[in-house]
Amino acid sequence: MVQTWFPLLLGAALALTQPPSPLGFLAPLPLVWLLTRGGFRFGMLAGMGFWAMHLVWLPLSFVVLFETPWGAVPYLPLVLIKAAIWGVVFGLTRGRPLARAGLWVVQEYLTSLGEIAFPWGFVGYALVDAPGRLLASLGGVYLLSLVVMGVALCVYAAWQRLRKDPVVFSLPALGLFGLGLFWLGLWVMPLPSAQGSQKALLVQGNINPLRKLEGASAEETYLQLTRQGLQAHPDTTVVVWPETAVSGFSPELVALLGSRELISGLETGLTNRAVRVYGGQITHYYDKNRLVPFGENFPWAEVLRPVYRFFFRAFGFNGDLVSRTPGTGYTPLGRYGAFICYESVFPAVARRLVLNGAEVLQLGSNDAWYGPSFGGLQHFQMGRLRAVETGRWLLRAGNDGVTAIIDPYGRVTARIPQRQATYLVGAFGLLQYQTPYVRFGDWAVALAGFLGVIGLRNRAKGTIV
Repeated sequence: MVQTWFPLLLGAALALTQPPSPLGFLAPLPLVWLLTRGGFRFGMLAGMGFWAMHLVWLPLSFVVLFETPWGAVPYLPLVLIKAAIWGVVFGLTRGRPLARAGLWVVQEYLTSLGEIAFPWGFVGYALVDAPGRLLASLGGVYLLSLVVMGVALCVYAAWQRLRKDPVVFSLPALGLFGLGLFWLGLWVMPLPSAQGSQKALLVQGNINPLRKLEGASAEETYLQLTRQGLQAHPDTTVVVWPETAVSGFSPELVALLGSRELISGLETGLTNRAVRVYGGQITHYYDKNRLVPFGENFPWAEVLRPVYRFFFRAFGFNGDLVSRTPGTGYTPLGRYGAFICYESVFPAVARRLVLNGAEVLQLGSNDAWYGPSFGGLQHFQMGRLRAVETGRWLLRAGNDGVTAIIDPYGRVTARIPQRQATYLVGAFGLLQYQTPYVRFGDWAVALAGFLGVIGLRNRAKGTIV
């Protein structure tokens, strides 16, 4: 019984250090055991504990939003699939802690690839509330994952040595003390200041997504809130509306904007689009590239069509499934690197936009699909790191939140409450420099792969770490 519950509890404990939990500073503790114990079965059970806890928002949100217990059904296979991936990594690295740490990060990266990509649950997100997240500007969230697991491995190695040589001022004891100072430093280190010279108005319409699918218009809500915001803050330079806010722009909006820019989601039916409106014209557009699997894109449609149709009926949708058309590139809307909702958990998306000239990031999202669960907060916290990785301000406009402005160091400089129809006004800046992560990309993944190979090789020679 203990052999079953122990890995389950370890996995759940690690999940409690992930966003939106404030317990990220405890992440190395469960990892000390997760990196050094067990094989496939241990990893599978640990994965079940982790993913069941980390993704519990999925059944909570779907059951409430769609008012049917069938909303909880997709949760089980997702947890089992993600847990099985952990099991494979653990099975390949039994007795090889260094290899396990390296291959763990590699599998994180692999989950961001392909049409069914679901890049959730990266260990590095434990540092999202720590000033030490600044390391993401060097190597992205994958470097943060390596740092967190590296701390856990060093704790394990020092503790093993200390058990053999329990002297207060021994090298292992001093090593543990130094490691503690390093970890503490990641949580208390000062960050540079960031000042913005531009002013943005972000509008949060709080529109029920199911009513929008039924044809309800949100235009009047967005016009009214925008009018109120501009009257109170006439020096606003750009207005930001969230994902699929409206299906068109009225002459009244054009007159209201005047010489200001508008960045907005536009519902087109076949694509999920963001546009820049200036002078009464759409000057640029960006189509969402990374579509939500089983939501905007339906993999293996011919084989799974009866399954899709069953859940469509269970969720109250009429009609047949139609996948959206993905975009074909990462082109900024002028100075604005606009990306859309689900794309905020893909580090490569924001990086490509900055490589192509974006001076500020803009994310339009519709997290109302998460319902009353913590899924929206989790999505927001993960997306904050895109600002750090790219060294750009991030203007995040959500249909029901989280609507916020994040500076290039990951600090939330302005934010409004969720699930209210309101607006946010705040300062931001335009920047042109490129962080090492933008320049060199996912080099931390290559390093993780190298460490994985070294770890496997050293085990063959009788070395544990």
